[in-house]
Amino acid sequence: MSKTKVHADQKYIDGLAANDSLVIQSIYKKYVPKVIMFIMNNSGDRDHAQDIVQEVLILLFNQAKANSLQLTCPFDAYFFLLCKRKWLNELKKTSNKGVTIIEDAVSMNESALELIGQTEEFDEKQQLFDTMFQRLGDKCKELLRLSFEIKSMEEVAEKLNVTYGYVRKKKSLCVGQLTQWIQEAKNFNSLKND
Repeated sequence: MSKTKVHADQKYIDGLAANDSLVIQSIYKKYVPKVIMFIMNNSGDRDHAQDIVQEVLILLFNQAKANSLQLTCPFDAYFFLLCKRKWLNELKKTSNKGVTIIEDAVSMNESALELIGQTEEFDEKQQLFDTMFQRLGDKCKELLRLSFEIKSMEEVAEKLNVTYGYVRKKKSLCVGQLTQWIQEAKNFNSLKND
């Protein structure tokens, strides 16, 4: 177990994972205005800011659902830095010139930096998986989606109106293909179990 203590603001992460509307409203009320002001003061507009906030909240929701996010710093600093870095990366992509990210030493601590790194890595892995998943055929996608939702392969077979043996064999082939594509991806080695 890690020696770092979970921060009291973990309630925001847990609330996102539970899709708790009160927690989400609280995040929008307390933390989003700061992000909007930052983006509007740095070559963006309100729509850009809303897009960044939405992307970060979806990322945090996915990471929280995967039980791989233990907050060890204030949510405010963590959320703001994720949004800030995502926005600066967007600017870097759309600009011909590079954008230098100058981190605020005052608002940073090791714990926040480590969490940011974990979240960005989670996001890259998720994007790689999603990209390769989209390459699968419709039947494979449907079968895998159902097997993610329904734990019993017997129920999956029943829902698809096929035999249990067929579902097991087809799932094995689909997962094999997906795994192969992910491992062949250019950025796979840099994402592997850091």
